[in-house]
Amino acid sequence: MDLRRLASFLAVVEEGHFGRAASRLFLSPAAVTGHIQQLEREFGTRLLDRGGGRAVPTTAGRRLASHARTLLAAADAAVEDVSEAAREVTAPHGLRVGVMGHGSAEVTPAAVNAFRRARPDVPVHLVQLNFTEHCSALRENRVDVAFVRPAVEADGIEVDVLTTERRIVGVSAASVFADAVQEGLRVADIIDLPYLRLPRHTPRPFTDYLYFDAGERRAPDCALTPQDVLTSIAAGRGAGSGLASFARYYPWPGTVYVPVLDAPPAQSVLATRTGDPHPEVRIFRALTVALARELGPYAESGPG
Repeated sequence: MDLRRLASFLAVVEEGHFGRAASRLFLSPAAVTGHIQQLEREFGTRLLDRGGGRAVPTTAGRRLASHARTLLAAADAAVEDVSEAAREVTAPHGLRVGVMGHGSAEVTPAAVNAFRRARPDVPVHLVQLNFTEHCSALRENRVDVAFVRPAVEADGIEVDVLTTERRIVGVSAASVFADAVQEGLRVADIIDLPYLRLPRHTPRPFTDYLYFDAGERRAPDCALTPQDVLTSIAAGRGAGSGLASFARYYPWPGTVYVPVLDAPPAQSVLATRTGDPHPEVRIFRALTVALARELGPYAESGPG
């Protein structure tokens, strides 16, 4: 497939209009139309419905759009890779990927594996982050990119949102709330649960996230990792909150996960240093964002 044709097709899908897509790509509308017609001949099916003044992708077109995003991002990554080789720039320590808990669900391992395929000569080091290390691992140059939650706003840090998910609470199977695992609960029901304590130097965004901004009760145990939380919950010593995908990644005997129906959704993000010139960071970021667009709905809802 010609990448120029894919770029034209994706621009039409995103703009919903051939003329606007042509302007965006600095091409003539006739050239964009020709690219779409060539793709449709190549695939042997219609990719866009052109009625009503808008260009709307067909079922086949929607599937192609998903693949086109990944292919074009991979092409951009290849350009970065070759350009770096031409400049004879090498990463002295490879790429250090920080991961808090389960990261961004399925997006995290997919991004790491895609980067390894794209840059087989660059070592990838996975660094487990605890709940206090949203930005500090990046600022202290201990990692180059970080899968963290929730979204943060901090000087010197930029983020790409990867998943947006429903909130859940983890409680002991013996809790009075355990029976609500199917129907769910509301924030007012669970706000005063004894949530696990966090170290005092934990960033405010994470404490607000864990305690739903307002909860004040605290359990006797302190938690730095998901394992700390789950061990205490199963022992009946406290409760914890998280993203919906947490339940899929951490099934734990003695623990149940209850949906919180009216809590605002929360996000997982890829955090990087603002303007980081590291070529490997740019490649990893481009691949991760493209994969998040393709895998996001799956990662947020889970299999089935």
